[in-house]
Amino acid sequence: MARLGYNIAASTVWEILHAADIEPAPRQAGPTWRQFLTAQAHAIIACDFLVVETIMLKRLYVLIFIEHGTRKLHLAGVTAHPTGAWTVQQARNLVMDLGDRIAGLRFVIHDRDPLFTSAFRELFTAEGLRIVTTLPGRRG
Repeated sequence: MARLGYNIAASTVWEILHAADIEPAPRQAGPTWRQFLTAQAHAIIACDFLVVETIMLKRLYVLIFIEHGTRKLHLAGVTAHPTGAWTVQQARNLVMDLGDRIAGLRFVIHDRDPLFTSAFRELFTAEGLRIVTTLPGRRG
């Protein structure tokens, strides 16, 4: 409801949960997102698409990967029409370019873009990496 622009008091949420006989969830004991990134920076590679508008008003999509520990940026590819298959091929190229260094990585972080297909995720899990998807962000 908050994402739809409605303000809801904590007491209202408690009343709804209580009326439905739902106990509040226990506090999570795990680290915050910032703590996780700081502690695991050396083992994280993240990826996302950037959109570039050319002078001829053509839209290009740029797939980038960044190694959090070294902040090394990998330009995976640029295309006007990205597809899931294209994204998987760029990921394969990255894995080959990383070579033995991929063994030092543990996590791949990406958003919920449909271009990050199951084949994309399977490529990294086959290399022993765990996929972490980010929560949907607020727009506007």
